[in-house]
Amino acid sequence: MDLSRQLHAAITAVQFLTRVPLPGGIHRSASDRTLLRDAVAYFPLVGGVVGAFSGGVVWMAALLWPPIVAVALGLIAEAILTGAFHEDAVADCCDAFGGGWTRDDVLRIMKDSRVGSFGALGLTLAVLLRGGCLLAIPVGELVATVAASAAVGRWAILLLMRIVVPIPNRDGLAKDVGEQLGWRDLLKGSALTLPFASTFLVTRPVAGMVGVIAVAATTFAWAGYVRRRLGGITGDCLGCGCYLGQVVFLLAATAGSGR
Repeated sequence: MDLSRQLHAAITAVQFLTRVPLPGGIHRSASDRTLLRDAVAYFPLVGGVVGAFSGGVVWMAALLWPPIVAVALGLIAEAILTGAFHEDAVADCCDAFGGGWTRDDVLRIMKDSRVGSFGALGLTLAVLLRGGCLLAIPVGELVATVAASAAVGRWAILLLMRIVVPIPNRDGLAKDVGEQLGWRDLLKGSALTLPFASTFLVTRPVAGMVGVIAVAATTFAWAGYVRRRLGGITGDCLGCGCYLGQVVFLLAATAGSGR
């Protein structure tokens, strides 16, 4: 294993998923697009750190403001950190699948940078649902729960890339990687998900296991729908699958809290 390459692959994962201006990685003069393929396995690790940051912001903000304000500040901080990367994918997919009847229509709308009514409504509801889940989490469990959901959500990207072939000649991660993810990369990404998922599993083992199983089932269902409609995966579909995974995990983590 080339440790230098793996280090730059991890840096590339940070560069791809966030706005953190790290040197090296994919911006090295000697790098090529294959480095992004190696970087995919580190997505859950980066996601877990992003989630810990978001949960930490909510936790600290809750010391000064009401919970709903603290959650809003946490979501804003995360959007700034990531450039609303996955939120943009949610809006694009809602517009494309909601407004497109044929495969060509869906792909054309998905590529359009403008946000339509389906995208605006879908994204609003998705963010509201995620924010509502964060409000239901006890303050002491916020960091661990949000970090676990973020890591598992990025793990869903790896699972999607493993089970659905990418559509050629499309912008985004699926095109840049250019082929299905191998089992070795999926296993590596799964191992990097464990530190964040296990932290939550220690305190909430049943909810954690249900959450992981629900995310896997939802990811397979999303993969089947995308394959049926498009015949392959796009970068926006991967990002939407990530956000869907986060929300499903949070729903499992907060189930029963309203009683």
